[in-house]
Amino acid sequence: MNEKPFVRTILTGDVMTGRGIDQALPCAGDPQIHESFMRSAEGYLTLAEERNGGIPRPVAFDYLWGEALGAMAVREPDCRVINLETAVTSCDDFWPGKGINYRMHPGNIPAITAAQIDICGLANNHVLDWGYDGLTETLASLRKSGLKTAGAGVDLSAAIEPAIIDWGETRLLLFACGHYSSGIPQDWAATENRAGVNVIGQLSAEGAEALAQQLREYRRPGDLAIVSIHWGGNWGYSIARSQREFAHRLIDLGVDLVHGHSSHHPQGIEVYRGRAILYGCGDLINDYEGISGHEEYRSHLRPLYCVDLERASGALTRLEVIPFEMRRFRLQKPTSDDRDWLLGTLDRECRHMGAALRPSADREAFLLNW
Repeated sequence: MNEKPFVRTILTGDVMTGRGIDQALPCAGDPQIHESFMRSAEGYLTLAEERNGGIPRPVAFDYLWGEALGAMAVREPDCRVINLETAVTSCDDFWPGKGINYRMHPGNIPAITAAQIDICGLANNHVLDWGYDGLTETLASLRKSGLKTAGAGVDLSAAIEPAIIDWGETRLLLFACGHYSSGIPQDWAATENRAGVNVIGQLSAEGAEALAQQLREYRRPGDLAIVSIHWGGNWGYSIARSQREFAHRLIDLGVDLVHGHSSHHPQGIEVYRGRAILYGCGDLINDYEGISGHEEYRSHLRPLYCVDLERASGALTRLEVIPFEMRRFRLQKPTSDDRDWLLGTLDRECRHMGAALRPSADREAFLLNW
């Protein structure tokens, strides 16, 4: 990384490359799933094709990212972060009674590395969908491919450990954690003797302090710290008071950016004490294209976030939202109507928290004012 005065990070919400997506990729795994609605993952591929037209099979590994690849490349980010909301395994030991179990075959990991992703957050409600053996294979497969992970591990210590990008004098530390409000099962919490997810028990002052203490154990002078949190429900723009207070406490305790996800659509953005809080980044990639319901949220719209943090202080210097839509399992630029609707909707939600969004000069992205 050159000595520019800021660190630029591309962040996304949920990336789910399992189930129907996995079936479209070159190394499709066993399509059997255990849902009351669907028994074969191929069914979700069929639903998407019925909605928007045929999908070439197999698709190339970079197909999913579509026009987002160029948008990321032109911004020359120093780091790219996703919340990977699927197990990466060929294991058949599905978690019983969960209802929905996502998995991608390890042979399809190039669908992630094609976008030059650096860090996969794993603290979510799908990483253990295929059991403890599935988690073990997920961790091993990702790391073998050069991807850093955070938020899940073979025990609590490993689940807490941050992903670290080291540029010499400056390091980026990403801590990933999840809250039960996102649907993480109670018994998925990692312990000293059990694999699992780094779970926040309560969105409280004590919970924030415990998370900050984890950060202090790894942080060195000059480090920048991101906390990536899987929290909240899937639908709705209202941000729970407990979430706002928790995010504020994290920043009071030294966190430079709060990266929230779980909502299926983007939520508002707040800037508190010069630090950004992305409460819900929305989905980026999944196989939901043909599923009906909640159309008022236009969840086919999928944003990327480009965030610049001052190297010396960690303060926010620029934040850009880059909108896409998912069509035929590929990210592409949205229609002007969808783009304008998303800008108006997110601007409304940001204004509730003291910020605002305006279109960029080329109207291809939204810039945050605060």
